[in-house]
Amino acid sequence: MNKLSKFCNELSNHTHIKPQIFLSPASGYRARAEFGFNKNYYTMIEDGQKIFMDASCIPHASIQKIMLELLSKINDSELMYKKLFQVNFRTSGIKILVTLIYHKSLEDDWIQLARDIQNNFKNISIIGRSKKQKVLIGDENLTTICSYENSSFKILQNDLVFFQPNHYLYSSMISFITKQLINQKDLLELYCGCGSFTLPLASKFKKVFATENNRHAIRLLKESIKLNDLSNIETARLSDDETSSALANERPFRRLKNIDMQSYEFSHILVDPPRAGLSNETIKLSMQFENMIYISCNPETFLRDIVKLGRKIESIGVFDQFANTKHLEVIASLK
Repeated sequence: MNKLSKFCNELSNHTHIKPQIFLSPASGYRARAEFGFNKNYYTMIEDGQKIFMDASCIPHASIQKIMLELLSKINDSELMYKKLFQVNFRTSGIKILVTLIYHKSLEDDWIQLARDIQNNFKNISIIGRSKKQKVLIGDENLTTICSYENSSFKILQNDLVFFQPNHYLYSSMISFITKQLINQKDLLELYCGCGSFTLPLASKFKKVFATENNRHAIRLLKESIKLNDLSNIETARLSDDETSSALANERPFRRLKNIDMQSYEFSHILVDPPRAGLSNETIKLSMQFENMIYISCNPETFLRDIVKLGRKIESIGVFDQFANTKHLEVIASLK
């Protein structure tokens, strides 16, 4: 039984609603990709085995285009490849961030070599990282254009924040969510990241209050809000449990000193938790909201949480973001 059939079969124990299925091409779909580095090759773990490669068909075409040549440039110098253990790529479709992560300090001679490598490519930035050290060569941020319906948004991201990995399905996810919205007033969003859903959904609500515990993501989201000239989004660096505590007025937060929580009239809550799913505090908080949008990267914890939430599933979309793997992304509209 394949992963889609397996999930749909397990879902049928909880609802009669049939999910909409959204498929991705099997190659060129990843806008961000992480590889190990070992013995002068990129590496991946597949079925418990380490795979050595000099290129991959999984990342976006812009990443594929530079992988082989970049590897050759790295391998030309012992200074570049020695104690290098990870190479990460992230693309906006035009510009690429390449992060090289080391088990050593990066000195001036490494910086000069990295600068020389960058000059051999078009539209890339290189970030060198080691313990307590970051070396930036080029621009640190990517500007991704998110387009759906007749709107487009500029969303800033960098190598320290989460962003939707499948560039084919990202706009489909936003479109699916917007089609489920009714009687919108204000939106509470938890785990908002750098705003991949916050920004495009803002026009669908009177006001949005978005929280996230990653300080880098919140900083980028605030910059994106200004970049898109939006005035109906407020943000705070709060964890899911801190957000629950703040809305329950259990204690004051200095991070909320300029935000009037009493001014909100929330009609919807949107959650996009990590693979561990929702905490008990977040589940308790969600009970205050008539409408809930649950975005899950783990079908197992999603089905577990559906039982705990005790909500009616109004609609559900299944997004095969990672073709030929066991992973699925799920979006549900819950009443």
